[in-house]
Amino acid sequence: MAMLDRYLDRSDFIKLISTVVSGIFLVISWLGWLKEVLPFDPALVAIVLSGVPILYIAGEGIIKRFDITAGFLVSIALIAAAAIGEYFAAGEVAFIMMIGELLENWTVRKAKQGVEKLVRLAPAMARIRTENGECEIPVAVVRVGDVLLVKPGETIPVDGRIINGQTTIDQAIITGESLPVDKAVNDEVYVGTLNRMGTIEITATKVGEDTSLAKLVRLVKEAEAKKAPVVRVADRWATIIVPAALICSIVVYWLTRDITRAVTILVVFCPCALVLATPTAIMAGIGNASRKGILIKSGEALEKVGSIDLIAFDKTGTITCGKPEVTGVVSLTRDYPEEIVLQLAAGAESFSEHPLGRAIVMKARESSLSITDPDGFQLILGRGIIATVGSEQIMVGNLDLLRNNDVVCSDMLLQQISILQKDGKTVMLVAINGKTAGMIMVADRIKGSASEAIQELKTKYDLEVLLLTGDNWNTAAAIAGQAEIDRIYAGQLPEGKVAVIKEQMNQGKRVCMIGDGVNDAPALATAAVGIAMGVLGSDIAIEAADIALMSDDIKKIPELIGLAKKVLRTVTQNVWISMSINFGAIVLAAVGMMGPVVGALAHNLGSVLVVLHSAAILRYKASL
Repeated sequence: MAMLDRYLDRSDFIKLISTVVSGIFLVISWLGWLKEVLPFDPALVAIVLSGVPILYIAGEGIIKRFDITAGFLVSIALIAAAAIGEYFAAGEVAFIMMIGELLENWTVRKAKQGVEKLVRLAPAMARIRTENGECEIPVAVVRVGDVLLVKPGETIPVDGRIINGQTTIDQAIITGESLPVDKAVNDEVYVGTLNRMGTIEITATKVGEDTSLAKLVRLVKEAEAKKAPVVRVADRWATIIVPAALICSIVVYWLTRDITRAVTILVVFCPCALVLATPTAIMAGIGNASRKGILIKSGEALEKVGSIDLIAFDKTGTITCGKPEVTGVVSLTRDYPEEIVLQLAAGAESFSEHPLGRAIVMKARESSLSITDPDGFQLILGRGIIATVGSEQIMVGNLDLLRNNDVVCSDMLLQQISILQKDGKTVMLVAINGKTAGMIMVADRIKGSASEAIQELKTKYDLEVLLLTGDNWNTAAAIAGQAEIDRIYAGQLPEGKVAVIKEQMNQGKRVCMIGDGVNDAPALATAAVGIAMGVLGSDIAIEAADIALMSDDIKKIPELIGLAKKVLRTVTQNVWISMSINFGAIVLAAVGMMGPVVGALAHNLGSVLVVLHSAAILRYKASL
């Protein structure tokens, strides 16, 4: 039962039981069993269990909305066949229709727990300073202007502004920035972000529904609500099929005065194969994708991804690896070669919890350098560290750290730093015994397969590609250059990303958004198709997206596009297969060579061929 609950809701479970029972009684009717036991044809059970729901939905659609669907024609055929005593033909048509309905429902069910996880990011309690000391109060009672205390390792409880202290904030869930950001007095902080280093006091500027996190929740909800379901292919053809079937049936009856021929035409005209055309292809596509580590939540998503014409990539964790790495070490004096600069800097940073410091230590370990713990260690928030390693006094940090400690930096060095920063690198200066000795460059490295994958998307599938990130322009431009992305939207908060997506969609473009962070969730939900990077991505992003990659391999994106296009081609071919067989059967029925029962079996040949044709997708491999 637990396994069924993953794929079926209550109504679908009831439909499944009804369809299985209908199939059993159809077999009994076909084999002629229970004739002496039952006072009615066993196929009547299939008509009631599978046919009545179809009749109800079709009738409701016609009466309330004048909505002509594939179920309307099936209802006419079912009633007509039952009226002339062809119970097996009527039950068989209803049975096949219900199978198609179940397959379709299975492909469109989608999890919606993402918003709940967003809400849980906000802490329930906040620490406030009073005349009697510190105390904790519920976040719900915090008001604008209240002064709150946030200690290292705690989550910011409201949007606010720092009024005392310095720290480093990991605000990736809001801005998507790959590196924690140093914050000082008058800087803004956001609810749900993590205070990494120092103790700070903040004054609340936004609380409750006005906070940035609450805005994220609203954006995701609004985007999900605006997504309209894709109309299935059988219903798109219904406005043509229904009148054509009725006209053919009436004309044949008028010419032959044979009601059996007229009813047979209605039976063979039933779009059972057409009903199966889309869901079988989509289910095969979803099965193929799952073996490649691609989780597709709905048939709608697979249909849409095959027809997109623009892809918007987030940067951090999507195009890049999502964590800072040392990309280069430069010695500025002969006394200390690059290896020694890195070794001493790693020793100085070995007690540091800052991501940049950890990146330096990791690089030294990868280079098999011995790391000596410092005898003294001083952290200067927002600037760097000062430590003693052996007999050397080491400073590792930014320009402000060196200037405040009277370390001279030449104009040429300043120019080098400016150039490196424009390339998207964070520069860590290393001073030894009061003199600049080297530079260590840290950056978020681009994934090895990113450039190749993006080129394939642009050339093979003729897609527009843009970069949409919360990082600054220099960092974004550097990554975009390596990935060969021409269009850049930098410095985008979640609402900015949503605005860019909406702007592109308003221009008639079918947009696919690819991201991994909580800050990407609204954009993922807003786009025609949202794809989350599963391994590095947050649960929120995965829930908000339509598709999740269960690895960080960006090469899966072109594979997914190729598979989706194959599915769309298969659906179109399935339509032609089913229509061709149906029209052939109509001709045979019109000339009296086929009765209702044989007609029902013949038109099911189309259903079998459609299923087999769709099953070929399971073995499909996109050519790279």
